[in-house]
Amino acid sequence: MEAKMGRFFESVGNFFSGGDNIPWCDRDIIAGCEREFADAATEEQRNSSLMRLSWALVHSKHQDDVNRGISMIEASLDNSGSPLETREKLYLLAVGKYRTGDYSRSRQLVEHCLEVQPDWRQALSLKKAIEDKIAKDGMIGIGIATTAVGLLVGGIAAAVARKR
Repeated sequence: MEAKMGRFFESVGNFFSGGDNIPWCDRDIIAGCEREFADAATEEQRNSSLMRLSWALVHSKHQDDVNRGISMIEASLDNSGSPLETREKLYLLAVGKYRTGDYSRSRQLVEHCLEVQPDWRQALSLKKAIEDKIAKDGMIGIGIATTAVGLLVGGIAAAVARKR
């Protein structure tokens, strides 16, 4: 019983905090990845460091970094050398879209990743985070609409009461 109550309170806390399991990245790591990318000597090193930099950018708490990461991934998507690399880039793009609030596009991208590898835990975790966020936003929207209707009905009732 205690375990169920604990999970209940944790889910309520996550609902209000908007918690997800997707990691964040700070500016120091991004700066290190940028240096690594600039110092890359071969094409293979460049591609590898580009993936690390893109990962760091889409996991940033700063919107301009996330947008930059999305642009880098989109620009490099056509140059993917393997289906695995394409899958990784699509996943990072899905994370970036999630971070910018484009949940429908993020869900499309993560669904594509899961078509390639249905049991990919990271993609499944992101899909759950997206669905939770969409459900939360829907509940908030319903609450706002209900409040607006209540205020409207209350205003009409008050106006009718004054006329009598």
